[in-house]
Amino acid sequence: MDRSPPAAADEAAAIAAAVQRFQAETAPVEEGAGNSVSPWQRAALAEGVGAKGVVQKHLEGGDRWQS
Repeated sequence: MDRSPPAAADEAAAIAAAVQRFQAETAPVEEGAGNSVSPWQRAALAEGVGAKGVVQKHLEGGDRWQS
């Protein structure tokens, strides 16, 4: 049986970091985190997305909805 050489230190560190990131992103939400922001809302806030301005613009005869 041919065995591959052990991972180098930087490769092992990258693997450990990837595992830790995966665990952090897929961990269940804690019980006391009821006021937390959902990932979708966090992305919208980071991008400055808001529905109010879009709806008002449409009602005032602006751009047409894409449906």
